[in-house]
Amino acid sequence: MKIAIANDHGGIELKKTLVTYFEEQGIPYTDFGVSTSDSVDYPGYAKTVCKEVLADDDTLGILCCGTGIGMSIAANKVKGIRAAVVGDVFSAQATREHNHSNVLCLGERVTGPGLAVLITETWLKATPLDGRHQNRVDQLED
Repeated sequence: MKIAIANDHGGIELKKTLVTYFEEQGIPYTDFGVSTSDSVDYPGYAKTVCKEVLADDDTLGILCCGTGIGMSIAANKVKGIRAAVVGDVFSAQATREHNHSNVLCLGERVTGPGLAVLITETWLKATPLDGRHQNRVDQLED
């Protein structure tokens, strides 16, 4: 598994926290985000991560902004992407298992660093379920 991660100016510190987690866990990642607080437009960063996710079945995406909402809206405009804004561990597991989400969106202004790591860890460990869940994902793709 590899991670494509990006952020806008509102998600710098949260991305740093997650990158530290990836390094500690030996999880390979590519950082497509910004490292300054200068205002940037998030849609381009979301699109870059989504392209990486779609290009490689072993890559999942993580997008960080102030709330996670803007990044998720932008990411979900890309065909084949199922991005979810997550603020709790249960939803992290459910969105990966039931919705087969391939992009996780987090908000630095609404999710603390410790919880963000737990959410990310849970999401990465969860496995998409087949059966009725696959039927629903197929319908989303249509």
